[in-house]
Amino acid sequence: MCIVTTETTDRVLAPLDAVLPELEALYVDLHRHPELSFAETRTAAELARRLTDDGYEVHTGVGRTGVVGVLRNGEGPTVLLRADIDALPVEEQTGLSYASTARGVDKDGREVPLMHACGHDMHATWLSGAAHLLAASRDAWSGTLIALFQPGEEAGDGAAGMVRDGVFDLTGRPDVVLGQHVAPGPAGWVLTRPGVIMAATDTLRITLHGRGGHGSRPETTVDPVVLAASVVLKLQTIVSRETSATEPAVVTVGSLHAGTAANVITDKAVLEVNTRAFDDAVLLRLRKAVERIVNGEAATAGAPQPPTIEVTASYPVTSNDDTVSAELTEAFRSHFGTDVTQPAPMVTGSEDFSEFGRAAGVPSVFWLVGGFDPHEVITAMTEGRFERDIPSNHSPRFAPVLHPTLRTGVETLVVAALSRFARPGVADGR
Repeated sequence: MCIVTTETTDRVLAPLDAVLPELEALYVDLHRHPELSFAETRTAAELARRLTDDGYEVHTGVGRTGVVGVLRNGEGPTVLLRADIDALPVEEQTGLSYASTARGVDKDGREVPLMHACGHDMHATWLSGAAHLLAASRDAWSGTLIALFQPGEEAGDGAAGMVRDGVFDLTGRPDVVLGQHVAPGPAGWVLTRPGVIMAATDTLRITLHGRGGHGSRPETTVDPVVLAASVVLKLQTIVSRETSATEPAVVTVGSLHAGTAANVITDKAVLEVNTRAFDDAVLLRLRKAVERIVNGEAATAGAPQPPTIEVTASYPVTSNDDTVSAELTEAFRSHFGTDVTQPAPMVTGSEDFSEFGRAAGVPSVFWLVGGFDPHEVITAMTEGRFERDIPSNHSPRFAPVLHPTLRTGVETLVVAALSRFARPGVADGR
């Protein structure tokens, strides 16, 4: 690890005040124009343009709509900074003056509302800002910077798709992979954690097959709606009756579609089920339990054929390298102070960020940056109403405050990168 002086960090960050209005405009623009996974063409074009203006070697269309900028700045480590850029099919209810009214078409051909309900617009803005500041201060560090804007995180194949598309053939293998996520914590806070920080998850699309008919003659049918209701209730027992209380796990039925009319018994029902755990073995047990219950309930109902079970998305556990995490935490404490550099909780949300570190065979570290009014968050926590009153990621009310969230996220990336780079004239900054 490079011992970065306060003087060096201050010099790199000195232009940030002047750059913040432009970054705010970028964030507002991205927020107003969200795009679904692998449809982020407008977003990618704007981010590529900014990298080009800053002197990066730019590659577009990586993993379909990904953008990668490479800045080779002498001898030293190669540091990859990653941000995701896709939005969600959520109708915004924030009341912001720049709220999204955009609509798009999802993977099933349905028109849906669009919103950056997970903060990827903030992530992209952070990385664009950090890439600009580091490019403008090349005399302060030595090495290679990779600024990677990843598509399709919400679809579950964005990172893996970029790897399959040969991203490291274009950039060279990094020595470390770093990333961050805006969270419903106090703005200005930075939350770090060694080891596991986010859960692994599987998403299953389950088609229950019945035998349709007239609603007046249910005895001639096998009703998949009744079967689906039975399955949904039975799945709740996986966590409550099959999983130890010492092994955190989540099973969620997030979608159920069946039928088109009140007097018609349909011939199929489709469920989308999400399972989460902090351990791969536990996640595998959850999947097997879902499959066993679904097949068992279908057999009990006399279904004409077994259910169809497809894995539509899968994310690995996000686990931070202990050594690099400790070093970054110390760098953050030195820059931000110990009062706002706090331990992160284990989060049952999931990320495909760690695919890059795994594919490259190098350490990776992921941390959280608070994005909500500190007084409101801390008061809600103190009064026991945090879960009720502070919108979480994916909520239609999710709206990070612009300041100091923008500044903090740019600073964390700059501080993290400088902590890994070499000092000018020093070949190895680790």
